[in-house]
Amino acid sequence: MSTSLRFDPIAEAERQWEANWGRDAVASMAAVTSIMRVQQILLARLNAALRPWGLTFPRYEALLLLHYSRRGSLPLGKIGDRLQVHRASVTNVIDRLEGQGLVRRVQHETDRRAVLAEITQQGRKVAREATLVLNEQRFGTAPLRDEELAQLSALLRPIRVDAGDFTE
Repeated sequence: MSTSLRFDPIAEAERQWEANWGRDAVASMAAVTSIMRVQQILLARLNAALRPWGLTFPRYEALLLLHYSRRGSLPLGKIGDRLQVHRASVTNVIDRLEGQGLVRRVQHETDRRAVLAEITQQGRKVAREATLVLNEQRFGTAPLRDEELAQLSALLRPIRVDAGDFTE
């Protein structure tokens, strides 16, 4: 990671944006830029916390999805739908988890065309251990308090609804 800047680059972008595009365009640009930067920070923090298990956050998410599923297994397509990622990304994540012995691929019991990802006992152990650490670290969200995190989630929810992430 680079050293800290002596100024807020987003505040500077706001100044430039207002000078070149007018005040009306500033708020949306600054909000989006801030969200994207915080996403980078959080992903770096989460990946660092998960490194002892050889996980990245996307692999952790898939592992937890399987850990909490009723049978401990799901079709690859359903994993993609629930994680809201492309099928190729799911294949890559499951390949990596399988290589680590945390997941195995199995044939669907009634649909011969379908392949399931199934969590292993080692996968369940890693899921529990990694989650304990992430919970201790509050998923990298310091210095925000619980109330602020709830407000943030509520503020972002309408964008997710508008994008069709889910139906209310």
